[in-house]
Formats: sequence, structure tokens, C-alpha cells
Amino acid sequence: MTRFNRSNNLTGWIVFAIALITYTLTVERTASFWDCGEFIACAFKLQVPHPPGAPFFLLIGRIFSLLAFGDLTNVAYWINMVSVLSSAFTILFLFWTITLLARKLIAKSDADLTSGDIILLMGSGIVGALAYTWSDSFWFSAVEAEVYGMSSFFTAIVIWAVFKWERVEDPAAENRWLIFIAYLVGLSIGVHLLNLVTIPALALVYYFKKYPKVSVFGGILAFAGGLVVLAIINSGIIPGLPSVAGKFEIFFVNSLGLPYKSGVIFFIIIFIGAIIWGIRYSHQKGNVLLNTSLLSLAFVLIGYASYLMVLVRAEYNPPINENNPNDVLSFVSYLKREQYGSRPLLYGPSFVSRPVSQKRGAPMYRKQDGKYAIYDYRPEYEYEPGSSMLLPRMYSTQSGHPQLYQQMTGLAEGQKPTMGNNLSFMFSYQIGHMYWRYFLWNFVGRESDEEGAGNMLPWDAGKTYPAPIANNKAHDNYFMLPFILGLLGVVIVYFRQKRDLLVLGLLFILTGVALVVYLNSPPTEPRERDYIYVGSFYIFCIWIGFGVISIADALSKFVKSATTRAGAATAICLVVPVIMGVKGWDNHNRDNRFHSVDFAKNLLNSCAPNAILFTGGDNDTFPLWYVQEVEGFRTDVRVCNLSLLGTDWYIDQMKRKTYLSEALPISLDKNNYAFGKNDIVPFYEIPSVKEGINLKEYLGLVKQENKAIQVPLTSGDMTSILPSSVLFLPVNAEAVKKMNIIKSDLIPFVSDSISWTIGKGDLYKSDLIMLDIIATNDWKRPIYFSSTLGGSSYLNLKEYMQLEGYAYRLLPVKVPGASDGYVNTDVMYNNLMTKMFWRELDNPNTYYDNTYLGSPVATARIAFLRLTGQLIADGRKDEAKKAIEKSLATMPDKSIPYDQFSANFIGPLFDLGETKKALEIAETMATRADEVLTWAKDNGTTKRRDTNVYLYIMQIIVQECREAKQEAVAKKYEAIFQKHLAAFNMYGGQ
Repeated sequence: MTRFNRSNNLTGWIVFAIALITYTLTVERTASFWDCGEFIACAFKLQVPHPPGAPFFLLIGRIFSLLAFGDLTNVAYWINMVSVLSSAFTILFLFWTITLLARKLIAKSDADLTSGDIILLMGSGIVGALAYTWSDSFWFSAVEAEVYGMSSFFTAIVIWAVFKWERVEDPAAENRWLIFIAYLVGLSIGVHLLNLVTIPALALVYYFKKYPKVSVFGGILAFAGGLVVLAIINSGIIPGLPSVAGKFEIFFVNSLGLPYKSGVIFFIIIFIGAIIWGIRYSHQKGNVLLNTSLLSLAFVLIGYASYLMVLVRAEYNPPINENNPNDVLSFVSYLKREQYGSRPLLYGPSFVSRPVSQKRGAPMYRKQDGKYAIYDYRPEYEYEPGSSMLLPRMYSTQSGHPQLYQQMTGLAEGQKPTMGNNLSFMFSYQIGHMYWRYFLWNFVGRESDEEGAGNMLPWDAGKTYPAPIANNKAHDNYFMLPFILGLLGVVIVYFRQKRDLLVLGLLFILTGVALVVYLNSPPTEPRERDYIYVGSFYIFCIWIGFGVISIADALSKFVKSATTRAGAATAICLVVPVIMGVKGWDNHNRDNRFHSVDFAKNLLNSCAPNAILFTGGDNDTFPLWYVQEVEGFRTDVRVCNLSLLGTDWYIDQMKRKTYLSEALPISLDKNNYAFGKNDIVPFYEIPSVKEGINLKEYLGLVKQENKAIQVPLTSGDMTSILPSSVLFLPVNAEAVKKMNIIKSDLIPFVSDSISWTIGKGDLYKSDLIMLDIIATNDWKRPIYFSSTLGGSSYLNLKEYMQLEGYAYRLLPVKVPGASDGYVNTDVMYNNLMTKMFWRELDNPNTYYDNTYLGSPVATARIAFLRLTGQLIADGRKDEAKKAIEKSLATMPDKSIPYDQFSANFIGPLFDLGETKKALEIAETMATRADEVLTWAKDNGTTKRRDTNVYLYIMQIIVQECREAKQEAVAKKYEAIFQKHLAAFNMYGGQ
């Protein structure tokens, strides 16, 4: 082993250790928000997560979960450690990749490297690897149970292996490396498909090695060959092979009358047999290229075989079984992510295009009487002539999206976007806002962690920012040093190794801008998406490493000793990742952060035993899945996600018992809610039932597919309608009174039926199933709606709902005027004061990002506010004082800054005689609002969303102080409010 190899191995492992220690110290101890709760629950019990799944990640997560040794509260930590270890290994292979490529820049053999050369190479690797270690986006994914850390590992090891293969001279050995790379690619499919986009660029490495006389045409062919390999894997293997197996299955079962799975088994035998025969044939004929290609294909398939877990576990039907891909036909749909729809790429409609006809697409099958029966066809829409365009970027017709497109481009309502509008949106929003902004976050600086936050440039260091931004832990300015060092790396590789610059440049584009174009982002996303583009940030960190060599070259004019020069360049450049690490530590350290799980427990504890709980998005549901599936907490409550309730497979799951929860009371049959059936139930008023329709009778008509409530679709099929905007539901009043579920003072309001106006809008399938559950349940099980749901999800039933914590309980009693439900103070006080979890929310050293400071904190503060207000109205001031003190102590300003909901505590504090505390909060919030609004005006950012929030805060403060007869302070705050309101209106704010 040469001196370089010893140094390279040792230094690489030291950098690995630094990364491992960093991520271990900052890893989240429990399940984070977003997909983490789902992945942890699915890894722990090997269940089936959302498409297209990540079976290899789940299998590794399951192994790591065993390290909890039965302590269920530690399972999440150990599955998080999968990302920690994967990310640390990513840094190791990044280091080795940098030193591997940097040797080509120095252009010496390993034996000829001097001490100065070795120091320079190690310095390059250290600086580049540590820059990625402490980069904002990669660090974020490294400390939670998401797939991106492991996906980055496979990207890193594949890139390293390709460049390692480039140095191998023995033909037999280099072919083994190619087969190894193919196996890694196959395994990566079971984690995430990001790794695949590197293939076209890496094909150039193969070309440059195998064809010494390179040409532009040859390079284009090599790149095109890489695209072909990408297409073969992404379309031919991943969904293609199961699709072909599905055709065999249908033929064998439907045409030959053989049992289920016979066609799949036959296809597998034939396909594997063909590969084995081909490998044997190529070996006998001495065809090395064919032999290596077939072996590589075989190893890709061996890695891809981790997806067998999805089929096996789906057939077992675990509690989390998204899409239920238990046969090859549904498995193909799962792999293609068909439930999410598609986005146009090269040609398609824009957001103003309207479909003029609907055709039957591919048939959909289900098992029936020993055959595969067609039950529907996938719809294919045709749009009015001339409404489609090339490279459609503005395509989404989801609620609110057309209005956003119009705001961003200045289009009038109904106006068709031009190609200029299209490209402007792509460059300004999709590339500028949704990629370049993220790139600058990592290598230039970040203003804050608020959604949509901008960048920090070097000259921003002297600016005065308002406290909410200046004190934000993600307020990081790197003074553009990583960016500059990376550009210096690009320059030196341009002059010394243009081929490597071409390969790395293509990798940078394919994992960055090309991915932006492919994903075709809508005008708004539920959260920041920077983690998608870490592959391009990875490549830039290779250039940052090369920047050390560039600095050493610059020092050669002043420092003659190569060893001293290398050491000085390393020391100077090491400042760059150190700055990134120091500044990024506080906003990546997730230690002592538990509220994602506590929020889920609080939501479940808001429910009575054996409840049905309707929830909405990922952050409402995935933490609940985690605490029930992993920690076994409140498994008597059936969590019913409305985002999934419009799918037939999920409804089927709701109709079976799970843990302590009995099956949900759903009367409709599979035929009534199968895919394509009653997806939308249009409102079509029938005069005879205009005044109202019995909900149970209506559901009976839907179940019978009665023609009286059906209309034809353009496809010729019939669909049920909503014939009245008013629904009523009979109530067995005497039985309800005996259930002891209604406050004593509300019992006189219980009648023989409830009636409400659901409105004249169309119903979705999830709405129909909700109505079915409500009607069929007959008040036997408590039904709750999470308070985090959007307004339409309550079906206009709020006046029949009772707030008991974080959830509203539906009851057969109406409190007129209770447009936001009414508060059961006894139940809610007990829940909030004795059953809730608030770990570390009062710890100012714990980092809470925008996700935590949004809905979870808002939900808690609103709950305390509603409880306090009702207690005061009921004359129970002692309890009201305890409740408000609990809220302020649990979520103090020092750790959870006051928000717009906190302003509403000022009035109750005045009412309770806590004038000093009320004025303290008013002063703190008014000062902060004044500071933010002044800064927004001075910097021309008065259209930012937070200016509206702070204006609202000032308005509430003035209003509460005036009502409390605090005229002096009210006048003071009124002046501040009017000053900013005038400025805001001058800038066109609303």
C-alpha cells in the first residue's frame, strides 16, 4: 500500500467519523413531521407506505429497529440512525471521489506523489466532504427517517465506483466493477429513483476510457446510450417487467382458465431462464460485452428484488397498506404512482385548457369469480383544439393554482398563457425560486427558516434585520465563501481536466435543473423541496474540494515550499466548511425535540374511547400512525385520513377491525366506491326534495344505484347526484339521552332529527363515505374531526360539533350561532390540563422550525384560547386563569415566539385582572410588529405574507387595550398601527 493510499484511507475514515458524530449528536430522537412517521411505522412492522414505496430502506430500518431491544419509544431513534449512518458513508465516498479526481488534476502517479501533493489531496477531500457534511439541505435529511440520506449514499457510492472503475486496467476486474455498479443501481431502486439520473453522465466516463480518440459525435452517442440505459431501467424494468407479467397473468387466468398467479409464475420462469441461457451462451461464445451486459442486468434485477417485500406484505394486508398492491396488476399501478396523477412534460394542456371529451383508456381489472374482470377504464381526456402547448409549465387546475399562475404572470382570468409566460414561470419560479434559491441557501446564505425565505448575501451582513429574522436560528450568512470556492474549483478543472468537467457538469445539471424541468412543480408546494436537489449540491461540493488546489496554485507565487503551500491552502479553505458547520448547528440540532409525537398524542387524547377521528394531510396523520403502530398509543381510536378516503382500497381497510378499533360503520358496497365510481357526486337539485332529503334514504338510493338520483356522464356511464342542498338525519332522542354523551344543559335541545344545509357544491367520494359513517353509526361511536382540517371538510356541521381539545366531536344537538363549534369546558379542561404532552416546548435551546411553529403550536394556542374564553363566559375565572397560565408557561415567548393567536390572549388576561401580564405581552408583540413592519417598508417587502400577520396583531392589540379601557396604551399602539397601515396601503398591500 502506497503512502497516499494509507493517508487516503485514514483521512477518509476520520472525515466519516466527523460526519457520524455530527449527525448522531443532532439526530431527532423521535419521529419527525412529514413522511417520517409513516416510514418508521412501516419499517417497524414492514408495512406498505405511499407509492412507489422504499422496500430496501424499510428492510434496513427494520433491522435497526431491533436495536431498541423492546423499548418502543426508542424505535424511531434507531430508524433515524439509518439516515445518520447512510449520510456519514455518503461523506466517506464523497471524500474518496474528490481525492480520486483530484489526483488527475495533479497528474502524477501514486508513487510519484510528494508529501505536499498528499497534503493537498487530503485537504481537497476534507474541505469538499465537510462542506457537504454541513450543507443545509443534506444535513436536514441526514437526521431523520427519510429516504434521502440513503439515496444520497447510493448516488455517492455509484459515482465513486464509476471513477474507480476508470482507473482499473485489468479487463476482468473492470467488468466485475461494472457488475457491482449495476447491483448498487438495482438496490437504489428500492430506496429512491434519484440515483438513476446520474447514468447518462456516467456513460461518458465509459466512453472516454474505452475510446481514446473522442469526438463530439461520439460523446453525444455515449450520452444518448446512457439515456437509453436510464429508460430501460426506469420504464423497461421497474414498471415494464411487472406490466408484461400482468399481461401473462390475465391471459393465463382469463383465457386458459388457470388459477391466479399462474401467469406470473410462468413469466418469471421464462424470463429468468432466458437470462441464464443468455449468460451461459455469451460465456461459451466468449462474447465479453454481451456477458457483462446480461450479468449487469441480472444484478440490477437482484437489487430490484427488494420490491418483492411489497407484494408479500400487501397480501398479508397490514394496517398500513397503501394502494393494497397485493397482485401484479395493482403492483404496476403502485410503481407508476397512478393515484397521484401525471404532470405534462413536453406537450400538454395549460391551466386554462378545458376537456371537451373523455375516452376510455387502459382497462382496470379486479379479481372476481376466479377471473380478472374489467370494472372500469382509466379516463383519457381530450382538450379543445389549440389549448395544448409545448413544454407546458403552467398546467395545474387544483384549487387556488390558476389564481397563483395569474398573479405570477399578470394574466387575466381565462387568458391563455403564451410561450413567453410559460418560460418566464419556468425560469423565475421553477428554476429561480424552487432551485436556485435552494442552491444559494446551501452555499451563500439563508435569511430564515420561514416558508419562502430568501437568501443572505455577503453585503447583507451589515443590514439591520428585525428580531424575528435576526434571532431566527436559520439566519445564516456564509459570505458566499462556499460558492466562490466552488467556482474556483470549476475554473481549475476546466483548465486541467475538461473531460471531468463535462461529466461533473452534466451530473450537476441532471440532478439539478433537469430534475426541475422533469418534476414540473406547481405554483405552490406543501413545504420546501430543497432535499430533492441534494445530488447537484453534492457535485458542487466536489468543486469546492478542487477549490483548495486552486488556492494552492494562487499561493505558489508567494510560498515556494509545496508542503507549506498545501498546508496553508488547506487551512485557509477549511474555514469555509467550519463556518457552515458553526452557523448551521443550531438550526439542524433536533435534540430534545418531541412535539411532533406529542402533538399526535394530544390529538388522540382529545378523543373519547373507541372514537373515529377524521384527519387531513400528512402532518395530521403520519404522526398518529407512528404513535399507534410503534408505541401502541390509543389504538382504540380509528384514524381516518380524508385525503385517502376517496380511494377504494383505503375504504376497504376502514371496513375491517384494526387493533382495538372495530370496523367503521360503512353501509355502501364495493361497487359504490370502486375506482371511478362516485369519485365526484355532482349537485343537481331535484325540485321534489329541494327542502331536504333523509340522509339514510339518500344513501340507500346511492347503494341501490337508483335511477331517481342518477344522471349520465359524457362517457355514457351513470353517476349518482346530490339532489338537495339540505340533509336531515333521524335521531333516536331517547337512546341518545341514555348514552350520557351530551352536556346536561344541552339535553333539552336534543330533537328527533338533525338538519343542516350542506350546500350546493359537488361532493367528493370522501364526503360521501363520511356521510355514510355518520348516518350508519347512529351515535354509537364518538365521531371527531381534527381541528386542523380545512373548512370544507366539516361538511357544514360545525353547529353540531363540540370542541374537546384538538378535535371537534359531532353530536346530535345544535347550538345556534356556534359557527366554529361550541366548547365543552368540563371535557376540554380535563383534556388540556391533565392528558396532554408538552415535552421541551418551554426549552429555548430546542430548535423548532416553521413546521412546528405552524399548525401544531397554533392548534394548541387556539385550543387554550377557546377554553379560556368559554370559562370566562361561564364565570369560572379561577379555572380560566389556570388554563391561560398553563398555555403561557407551556409555550413561552422565549422558546415559542408569540404569534397572531397569542395576541388574542391579551383580552382574556385583562378580563382575569392580569393587567400587568396583558400589557407585557402587548408591548412585546407591538414592539416586534413595529420592527418587522418598519423593516418591510424600508426594504420594499410590504407584500410579504408576514406583513399581513403583523398588521393583524397590531389591530388586535389596539382593540383589546381599548376594550379594557387602557386608553393611553391603546392610543400609542393605534398610532403605530395607522402608520404602518398607511405605508402598507401605499405599496398596494391588502
